[in-house]
Formats: sequence, C-alpha cells, structure tokens
Amino acid sequence: MKKLIYLFSLPFFVGSAFAQKINYEVSFPNLVHHEANIAVTVTEVPQKELTFRMSRSSPGRYATHEYGKNVYDVKALDKAGQEIAIQRVDGDVYKVSGLNGFVKVQYTLYANHADGTYAGLDQNSIHLNAPATFLWVKELQKAPIEVKFNLPKEGKWTIATQLKATAQPNTFSASDLQYFMDSPIKIGKLTIKEWTLNNPDKKPAKFKLALEISGSDSLADGFAAKIKRITQESQMVFGEFPAFDFGQYTFLASINPYVRGDGMEHRNSTMISIPIAFNASNNLLGVFSHEFFHAWNVERIRPKTLEPFNFEKSNMSLELWFAEGFTQYYGDLILARAGFDSPEEYSQTLSFLVNTKENTAGAKRISPVQASTNAIFVDAGVSIDKTNYPNIYTSYYPYGASIALALDLQLRTRGLTLDGYMQAVWQKFGKPEIAYQVSDLAEVLVAYSKDKSFAEGFFAKYVNGHEWFDYAPLLQMAGFTLKKQFAGRAWIGDVRYGEGTGLTVLSNTIIDSPLYMAGLDIDDQILKLDGKAVPTQAELNAILNAHKPGEEISIEYRHRENVKLGMITLMENPKWIVELNETANLPVTEEMKKFRKDWLGSKIK
Repeated sequence: MKKLIYLFSLPFFVGSAFAQKINYEVSFPNLVHHEANIAVTVTEVPQKELTFRMSRSSPGRYATHEYGKNVYDVKALDKAGQEIAIQRVDGDVYKVSGLNGFVKVQYTLYANHADGTYAGLDQNSIHLNAPATFLWVKELQKAPIEVKFNLPKEGKWTIATQLKATAQPNTFSASDLQYFMDSPIKIGKLTIKEWTLNNPDKKPAKFKLALEISGSDSLADGFAAKIKRITQESQMVFGEFPAFDFGQYTFLASINPYVRGDGMEHRNSTMISIPIAFNASNNLLGVFSHEFFHAWNVERIRPKTLEPFNFEKSNMSLELWFAEGFTQYYGDLILARAGFDSPEEYSQTLSFLVNTKENTAGAKRISPVQASTNAIFVDAGVSIDKTNYPNIYTSYYPYGASIALALDLQLRTRGLTLDGYMQAVWQKFGKPEIAYQVSDLAEVLVAYSKDKSFAEGFFAKYVNGHEWFDYAPLLQMAGFTLKKQFAGRAWIGDVRYGEGTGLTVLSNTIIDSPLYMAGLDIDDQILKLDGKAVPTQAELNAILNAHKPGEEISIEYRHRENVKLGMITLMENPKWIVELNETANLPVTEEMKKFRKDWLGSKIK
C-alpha cells in the first residue's frame, strides 16, 4: 500500500520540482563605484522558509573565501512588491519565513577585484565569478536558473559565458546550481575570435576566444591562431575533445593592466586574467594551455572528493597532485609540442620540476597526496600570520608535475607513454563522468602497464610516499643532462634578504640547510660571516666564493636585541640544472633524437 501511494504521488512531486524556478536580474546603475544591483526571484516553491546565502568557496579554488562581506542592502519582497522580513542568521546567510510560493530578494554587490576567484565591476568592464556574485537558495540547488543582465545604455557591451543563451536578449540559463556557480561571465568591449575543429566522431567542437584587450585585430588574429594550436595539441593527448555542453568551449581572457593575475578552469570555459598590456607573445600561452587541459582533467576526469562541489566550506581533496599537478605537466609539455617552447626552453621547466621533487623540504617530508590536502589552506587562502610552509609543504602543482614527469619517462622506457595512460583514465572515468579516487588511478596504471608490481610500486613510492627519484638516466635517454648547477660552490641556504647594516633574513630558513642548522630563522640579521661584515648580498656571495663546501666558518647575527656568535658549516649548493646534451657538449645519438621527438614533438598529423 505504501508503494502504491508513493508511485501515485511521484508525478506530483516531480512536477512541483520542475515548476520551481530561480530568476536573477542584474543591473548596473552605479558601475563607476563598483556596485551592481541584483534581484533573485523564486517562484512556485512549497517551502514556507528559504535560506539565501553567499558561497564560501569557488570551483577551482579549494580554500574558503568570504564572499559575503561584499553584499549589503539586503531586503525581501512579496509578490505584491511589499517588503517582508528577512533575517541575517550568519555573516553570509539570510532566511525568509512565512512564504506563499514566491519571494524576491534584492541586494547590492560591491566588486573590485577582477580575477578568476573574485569579481570586478567597472564602468568599462564587468567581470563576474558566480560564487563571488550571486546569493543562492540552499533548499533549491536542483532548480533551473535564469539570469538576465540589464546592460548600461552607454557604450558597447558584449556578453561571453558558457551559460546557455535563451530567446530573450541578454538572458542565459543553467540547469542547476552546480552549473550556474561554475559559469563565469565577462561583459565589456570584447574582441571575439572563433574556430571549429572536428572530433574523430566528426562532430564539430566550436571554440570562442573572448578577449578584453587593447590591440589591433590582426594581433588578436595571430594570438587566436596560437590558442587554436594549443587546442589541437591538447586533443591529441586524449584522442578527442570532450562533448562540450552546447557544443562550444569559451576562453574568457582579460589581458590588460586593470585585472589581477589568475586562471580558473570551468566545465566549458576558462576565466583568465593577465595584468599586462596585450602583446600576443608566447609568454602568455602557459595559462591557456594549463586551463584548457582542465576541460578533461578536473572538469570530467573528476575526483570524488570534489563531486559535488560544496560551496559552503573549503573542499579538501586527495587528488590535486593529479588534477592540478598532471595538468601543470601537460600545460608545459603542450607548449613544447606546439613549438612555442624550444627544447632548450623546455629544459628550464625540467630543471624546475627536478628541483621541486629533490630539493624542496616539503617533497622530502610529505607525499603528493598529503600535499593535496593542504590546498584548503594555501590555494589563494588568506592569512596574516606567518607559517612554516617552506619546511612542511610543497605545492601540489609542481610536485604533481614532477611525478608526471617521472611516470612519463618510466613508461617510455617500457614502450608506453603518459599520453596512453591519460587516455586510459579518460576512457574509464572521464568520458563516462565517473568520479575517481587515488586507488582508481593506481588500478588504471596496473591495467595500462600490464605490470602490477611496477604500477603499485610507483604509487607506493611516489604518490602515497615521498621517496627520492633518479631522473638522470631517464632524461639522458632524451639527450638531456642533469647536473649540479653550482657544483663545488659553498652555500648557506636559499632565503630572501633585506640589505642594510647587515642582511636581515626575510623568509624561513630551510631545514637541513647551514643557516637552519646554525640556529638562524626569519627576522634574524646576519652581521658578519667569517669575521667580515655582510651589508649586501654581493658581499655575502664574495665571502662564500672564497670558501669550499665542508668548511666551518664563524657567523655573527642579531636575534631581537641579542647579538649571537656561532659557527656555520658550509654545504655545496644542491640545486640541479637540466641542459641539452648539445649545450653540455655531450653526444646526441639517433636514439636520443628519436626519444626526444616522440616525447616533445608535435602529435598533430
């Protein structure tokens, strides 16, 4: 009997759910002072009480962000336009009670920080990250959404977004809250460039580049051609483009001095902001390559820990070493394959990755999985107190990329490639959009390599562990030489100094470095080394150049009001550098050339 009641009742509840709708209307009467007026109207709801709140996190960002601080003048209206009571129950949470199927909540938004995480409102430009912009209804997260923009009459305004355009002017829709919050919006004087590429299934993938720049149309054309090349090389990694919603992917890019530097991936778009005058140089391409790779890795190859995204708190993930780190690796690799970075330039990237794995305190102390969990504090997280991150943490971006490099090189010695592994992950988890966890990635490597011992060993040592990795013989197979950059030179540690009567230590001294072992830390001031005054970095270097690693010399330093004397044992600078064999005057065999071409050469046929 209960079953029968449930079955007969189901159509009613389904119908009610689909009838519920949320409409936003955004107006800009005070752009000159960075304000927008926003109204959110909720209709056909059975609830007598609704909770409206601002987000505390944003897709692509994992720490908390207090967006509610920039919302004010909040009020609620009934269907007749009469003001009704609205209660602020927390800094970013409001409740309206006694409803009868309808409520409109109005508020003012202040926004003056245009980047991928926040929002910016200016009389020349409107730059919206949805979580930083829109109050949302906690009880109606599955309800469809429409947003209408009432644009200023003065000036020419173009809207670019991954939201679906409706039949109404300047009005867009989203299926639910998750898609709406994942959809940035750029409005302004935009230069639009478009191209279309085919998938193996012959279905076209359309691309739009919406640029907020000051520059000639021909310069924009040339830049768009470079981004097109990136999309083509990225496609070759996986063998196909994702099935973009509405058949289109949109690059939203502000390259001008009036934004803050950032790049943020979204399901069918990316919001990129680069705070320089537009020059279309290759130096701008890295963020485009990185963020576009996320269309596969993160947006569809998606960790269980981020699915669904929680907008009320930080989002801790175990998989960012893969989601962000492997994306960083491919972001740089694709630039090399596309011809925008020469092998010599790419060797600088390799040097950075090797040093990240072998010479950062965090990578010697914690695993990539553990580093990923710290994103809730470090991913654009805001704090004013000092931390010990240099000694306990390595960013999952380059740390993960260094693991990707290690895996790619090892696979290539087996006649396999990281491209092949990524394709396997795509087919099992990305294309069907099944969320994964770390153990799933290990299982795919077992299946792809057909070597359980190798795959499980790699994950145990380098993903769940933090063992040393020997890059040198693998890099040499591609004609790259790994060597100490400052072999035989004395070193006391890499820190930032403030020059003056002595050298003030401005950053944490690093564990196991000579300075750390001698007892110095941030804010201490080195007065003398080996009995000689050191008011400048140049004088410090001159003293070190006169000594060798292993020697012990005197150090005099000030800690607060106390002057201390001690001894410091010099070490060899541990920094590695990767060079082309050609640069190092070493032989380059045909086998090396082939290995290098297979790895770094274009995959476009």
